Amino acid sequence: MSKFHLVRRADARIWRTLLFCFIGIVISLTIGAVILWVLGIKPWEYYGKMFTIGLIGNKYGYKSIEGLLKIFVPLLITSLALSLSFKMRFWNIGGEGEFLIGAIAASIIAFHSTGTPNFVTVLLMCLAAMISSGIIGVAVAALKVKFNTNETLMTLMINYIMLYVIRYIGETKADWNFFLREDSKRAKFGTFPDSAVMGGIHFGKFNLLWSVIIAIALTVIIYIYLKYTKHGYEISVVGDSSATAKYAGMSVGKIVLRTMFISSALIGLAAALTVSAAGTISDTITNGVGWTGIIVAWLGKLNVPAVFVISILISILQYGCQAAATQYPAIDINFADLLQGIILFSVLVADFAANFKIARKEEAKNA
Repeated sequence: MSKFHLVRRADARIWRTLLFCFIGIVISLTIGAVILWVLGIKPWEYYGKMFTIGLIGNKYGYKSIEGLLKIFVPLLITSLALSLSFKMRFWNIGGEGEFLIGAIAASIIAFHSTGTPNFVTVLLMCLAAMISSGIIGVAVAALKVKFNTNETLMTLMINYIMLYVIRYIGETKADWNFFLREDSKRAKFGTFPDSAVMGGIHFGKFNLLWSVIIAIALTVIIYIYLKYTKHGYEISVVGDSSATAKYAGMSVGKIVLRTMFISSALIGLAAALTVSAAGTISDTITNGVGWTGIIVAWLGKLNVPAVFVISILISILQYGCQAAATQYPAIDINFADLLQGIILFSVLVADFAANFKIARKEEAKNA
């Protein structure tokens, strides 16, 4: 009886991947259209508002662009950060937890920043967030290097630990809890003073936050870092084979520690920029970027330009679904998550089908 194995296609082509992904997106949108039709909503109208993120016929269209960019910035930075660790085959699944650690650290600075200049406050928020998240990343990496612990489980647990930490903070009325509003009878997160709120460049009514410029600059820096520096080359070598890296005289442990600090610190930076732009903190401040960033990183093949483009497309999908959902009483924002899940699942399946195939055991050996 012949046995079958899953093998990578030797003739993998970019055009096949793009074609399969396009087919996957069409199928997922068709499924979404059927659901919309059952709910009594015209699919073409909903999709029209979704893909245009509510700009058409909206005199406050600049608000839509601002809202889109607030989703795009943390997703892009988190996806790039995760790409760094994934590139050396260190499976950092703790993006959500590292983001929350950074958000809490940045918020501590923000709530104690009264009277401090805006630039100084935001800078201190970013530094506090990067250091706190970076320390967590280094701690996990150190356990991996020293005791060969499972980094996937370790980072995964951080997500849930930090989620319950921030929920505890958000639900506990106490004298020590400066995160909450003092004038509210029920537990409610307070708002940052003006000195901690992200500024930007004004083009008429449109406000281009500094965080957008920082995110784009980081994209260029990370691209150069990975492609043209010794440290970037070491990450690639460790990812290909740690044994080869050791044979070449590289200190694999130091490379893992350094890269995980950078990866986690960047996620902390994304958190600081996010809470500063929002002007507050909450237990939903991550917007799932720790999970979505994993998908974006893999869809982009850990390639910086590809991750940048996919981050834009996913941000349009997320914000567009939210914008469209507000126009229809018969549908709530959960449909946005449903449609996004269907599309992402379809694209992942399509990408897998384009690059792998089922072959007989004999064929698999030859491959």
